[in-house]
Amino acid sequence: MIDRIPVPAGEKIVFLTFDDGAEKDPEFLKMAADLKLPISMFLTDSVASSDYGHFERLRDNGSASTVNNHTLTHPNLRTLSFEAQKKEICGQQDKLEKRFGQRPPLFRPPFGNYNDDTLRAASECGVSSILLWKVSMQINNFQYAQGSALQPGDIILAHFRGPSELKGATEVQMTTRMLQRIQEQGYKIGRLEDYL
Repeated sequence: MIDRIPVPAGEKIVFLTFDDGAEKDPEFLKMAADLKLPISMFLTDSVASSDYGHFERLRDNGSASTVNNHTLTHPNLRTLSFEAQKKEICGQQDKLEKRFGQRPPLFRPPFGNYNDDTLRAASECGVSSILLWKVSMQINNFQYAQGSALQPGDIILAHFRGPSELKGATEVQMTTRMLQRIQEQGYKIGRLEDYL
């Protein structure tokens, strides 16, 4: 279980992760490409599959973004049996491998909820690491799991969401504010997979 990644001493680096896949904003694709934002995407089939091409374009835009597993239907895994958890995780591994050409090494349990069955199911499905987070981006600002500032190696959670979930803000506006908060604290964004 990883919620912060060790980075070299003195390096102020954090990592961007985006979950789900409901919003597919072409302006966000342009922004990510222009800024070369390395994003680790954790996709849920039930919302992302309506246009996996959007996330393929994000992956292939030169920003070194990656596609990872966030289950088929986004359930609270702790409420499911081992077999049901395995179906959610392996099922999404299979779909992402078929669509993107490789089985994702990373998995994030919906809501950050997991148990021993989740760990075993993920392992049996070929997942090498389970990622959580230390900081989440709300509409305008960060919510911290500990303290009131970023720490080196923090994994930041954001979501592919649009105006209906962001109280009128767009994915681009939310991400712009997130990048401003990161910069204000003197941090840079790293590619998560390069540090694992």
